[in-house]
Amino acid sequence: MNHRRRFLWAACGIGGAALAGFAVQRSLALFNNCQAQLPPVPAVDHLIRTAWAGVDSSQFLDCHVHLVGTGDSGSGIEVNPDMESLFHPMQYAQRLFYLNAGCVHDAPGRIDDSYVERLQNLVDGLQPGARLLLFAFDRFHTAAGRPDPERSSFYTPNAYAQAVARRHPRYFWWAASIHPYREDCVEALALAVEGGARAVKWLPPAMGIDPSSARCDRFYAALARHGLPLISHAGEEKAVHGGDQEALGNPLLLRRALEHGLRVVVAHCASLGSAVDLDRGANGPRVACFNLFSRMMGEARYEKLLFADISALTQRNRSVEMLRLLIERSEWHPRLLNGSDYPLPGIVPLILPADFAARGMLPQSAVAVLETIRQHNPLLFDFVLKRHLSSRGLHFAPAIFETRTFFERATA
Repeated sequence: MNHRRRFLWAACGIGGAALAGFAVQRSLALFNNCQAQLPPVPAVDHLIRTAWAGVDSSQFLDCHVHLVGTGDSGSGIEVNPDMESLFHPMQYAQRLFYLNAGCVHDAPGRIDDSYVERLQNLVDGLQPGARLLLFAFDRFHTAAGRPDPERSSFYTPNAYAQAVARRHPRYFWWAASIHPYREDCVEALALAVEGGARAVKWLPPAMGIDPSSARCDRFYAALARHGLPLISHAGEEKAVHGGDQEALGNPLLLRRALEHGLRVVVAHCASLGSAVDLDRGANGPRVACFNLFSRMMGEARYEKLLFADISALTQRNRSVEMLRLLIERSEWHPRLLNGSDYPLPGIVPLILPADFAARGMLPQSAVAVLETIRQHNPLLFDFVLKRHLSSRGLHFAPAIFETRTFFERATA
């Protein structure tokens, strides 16, 4: 049975929740057609050319790209059995959308390799010099520092991410993922740095990490010695299941890492969910995670330490007003880094250019052109969309898309 038919079977069991709560119009295509060559259409060429204007492509590094697969290449990738089972239809449906977004849904037996080949194909569709930062992903660990496969959605080994980047240096850099409770976390970090890692990636709720715990201190100290930035998710997590969303996704927990002098990149600008305002005590009021993140961005002591990536901000489950604010806060732009959250831009219902046009943030003439670009290159679609978004006449600054220097500095 092919993956699309299996998805429809899964969707029957969960009705309208198959797309995590999105109301999808009948006319909207659910799947990426996974075409390759862009059509020779003047409107397409013009929109792309104007998007690159002012951006140095040799400095372009998409700093939020997931390296996923099934492990069929011997990569060591592990996928939770729930993602394969129709008895867990939400996770099953998510997996099929991710595979389609990465254009590997029709590649049985070589999904790992096809995913990487597709990424290379997409980078070839960008400007010369552009690269992607590929994320490894550690397992969920218990408080005692032991891996718990049953609570891990997936696992992408550091060794695999390093190997892919080493084989294709013109396309990829890589970020390690190391759980700080692991007994060998400091040694694993040294090995990753030796292997060329440019950052460390955490997703605390999915990994069972409390960034404010003293158990992280020895890892923070080692990370500071090596000079690598920490890219950490904050806010509610929709794409990956795991631990305590409310407690572990609180952006204020990252203060401990900042106090160690680390450069911390808050993924997605903490743009979903709410959390306890710990600055007012353990019983403080609940506040939007984005507001807690904004408070920290306003603190002078973090001016050279706290950063954020703009991945996922155009998805339909994010606030448009929040996106407007980020576009208009030009004083924050030197601290914002571009990321796509690939493969999610390839999931068609997640991002609708027509919605932005209806709100006056995008020219109506750009909508059909962007949809055409997405069907051929979701990475290019993500970049061109962000470059053409506007609010009160302001745009995301070109420097946001020139992130390579930030990660070069980490290994200097």
